[in-house]
Amino acid sequence: MDIQENKPKGLPENAYRELKEGEEYKPIMSPLKNYPEVTPWSVSMGVLMTIIFSAAAAYLGLKVGQVFEAAIPIAIIAVGVSGALKRKNALGENVIIQSIGASSGAIVAGAIFTLPALYILQAKYPELTVDFAKVFMSSLLGGVLGILFLIPFRKYFVSDMHGKFPFPEATATTQVLVSGETGGKGAKLLLVSGLIGGLYDFIVSTFGLWAETFTSRVLPFGEAIADKAKLVFKINVGAAVLGLGYIIGLKYAFIISLGSMLVWFVIIPLMNLIFGAQIIDLMNAGLTATVGSMDPETIFRTYARHIGIGGIATAGVIGIIKSSGIIKSAFGLAAKELKGGAGIDKSTLRTHRDLPMKIIAIGVLVALAVTFIFFYFGVVNNLFHAIIALLVVAVIAFLFTTVAANAIAIVGTNPVSGMTLMTLILASVVMVASGLTGTAGMTAALIIGGVVCTALSVSGAFITDLKIGYWLGTTPAKQQQWKFLGTLVAAATVGGVMMILNKTYGFVGDHALVAPQANAMAAVIEPMMSGGGAPWILYGIGAVISVFLTIFGIPALAFSLGMFIPLELNLPLLVGGAIAWFVSTRSKDQLLNTARKERGTLLASGFIAGGALMGVVSAILRFGGINLLRTEWMESNGAELLALGMYIIIIIYLAWDSMRAKAED
Repeated sequence: MDIQENKPKGLPENAYRELKEGEEYKPIMSPLKNYPEVTPWSVSMGVLMTIIFSAAAAYLGLKVGQVFEAAIPIAIIAVGVSGALKRKNALGENVIIQSIGASSGAIVAGAIFTLPALYILQAKYPELTVDFAKVFMSSLLGGVLGILFLIPFRKYFVSDMHGKFPFPEATATTQVLVSGETGGKGAKLLLVSGLIGGLYDFIVSTFGLWAETFTSRVLPFGEAIADKAKLVFKINVGAAVLGLGYIIGLKYAFIISLGSMLVWFVIIPLMNLIFGAQIIDLMNAGLTATVGSMDPETIFRTYARHIGIGGIATAGVIGIIKSSGIIKSAFGLAAKELKGGAGIDKSTLRTHRDLPMKIIAIGVLVALAVTFIFFYFGVVNNLFHAIIALLVVAVIAFLFTTVAANAIAIVGTNPVSGMTLMTLILASVVMVASGLTGTAGMTAALIIGGVVCTALSVSGAFITDLKIGYWLGTTPAKQQQWKFLGTLVAAATVGGVMMILNKTYGFVGDHALVAPQANAMAAVIEPMMSGGGAPWILYGIGAVISVFLTIFGIPALAFSLGMFIPLELNLPLLVGGAIAWFVSTRSKDQLLNTARKERGTLLASGFIAGGALMGVVSAILRFGGINLLRTEWMESNGAELLALGMYIIIIIYLAWDSMRAKAED
């Protein structure tokens, strides 16, 4: 085995920008050499990380509705342990550990957003059955389909679009892995910013010394406007979200924020102005409140975010049409390999090798066959309904795989709950039309939603792994092979943890786990299976917006993500993007501008990494029953004003430290 002995110096200069004509990206690990990647150490560590983080993420996600991203903490642990054990050339191994372990967060998000709804509905309909097999199989099959559907698009997202997508989460994880291998200034900078950002976010999430979000309600005037005009300004003051915005950059952050501003500053106030005295129950769910009696947040959740869902779905379809050439060539390659007309090209560089299309095609067919058997024998017990369920899963999961990957590549956030809500509504409409209603229909729709949700969650997370591998120079085929193991372990862990949590806490009643997304899914499914409707008019508005944006050349998916994701999480992206623009345009010396931008990228990556790691620590404290949160103070005006002050300080720090870079850096 040929191993490079000299330590790499860091990512190449052209890692984050678009390549010039004839220019080639050369990763840290040479494509012409072999490195330790899949070893007993990396596989066993990856599996251990998967088990630990699946359990932790499932608990926290069901408790507060937020699934922390596991990839960065796992990368930090992998780097730390390999350094402590003095493992040489550990970069390839650490990528595999991170890739296997990151299955945890993706599978957990897919499972907990939908499947606890089965337990919630079971409390009302005892005849509805939930067991380990349903949770495990839906998570496993969704994960496997997500991996298989994404692989043909790897080259497009990670190589063909090099420098065109910011990949914020992949950037932060890559910086962590590189710092462990290279040491030097970069590692120290990442460590310092990780400590600052992590401590900042930890103080908020664990102690509540200042508010997590600053709002215009802090002023009496702002409170009055929010109450009467339904106009409110909100911004999350976290360091991690600020770092995310820096890496995303001003262009995409601005487009995302425009989508958010349209919803919060135009659509919500207009709805109040026009329909304030009316009760608008678009889903026939028994809504009794008038629009005017709702606060802006409730109007957003009840109506406005559905416009974002319609926009995301339409932007996805438009994206699929645009990438039809890639899909066609992938199918053509698969057909050739199945006929024996094309084999694995031995001359293909190690860093360009994917699993053969023949294996992917056979894998998809086998996975769909198992999905059909699962639906037929384990869910609906009816051939016709099993076929319909299979078609819904296959079509939606395949079509929206690229949407999930695109969203992660742009903003680092996967709108999986929105796409799953759309899936549940479509599945319910189809199932009701085919004669499947009541508790049997609820179960079928939620299992379909669980499979699709997990598929989209895994495909979005997996494109991050593959981009990390591309930047560093690992073998894609090895990442792809061993991702299946991580998916299997995570699905089994989540199934077991969910059953234990249901028996220990439950999802209904006093002191039960909140499971906000699953409760929302249950609230949608029940009326749909009892003759209710869907907010098609809102989806249609979102669709029209996406079409017009595409006509005018504006990225419709980024704008629609802004309409769907809450305002307080979008505005910090604009702040971070503005800092990135500011530090990279202050000098006439382009080399100095580039050095400042890259130093800022390291600092922002540290914020994200520190925030993610401290999120895990905070979750462990909560799991252990340690609650140090000063809730009453945290909700006060004083805490919000202090939060604004602290936010200004951390903004100044990020800009100031980025500007300290020298051209020779």
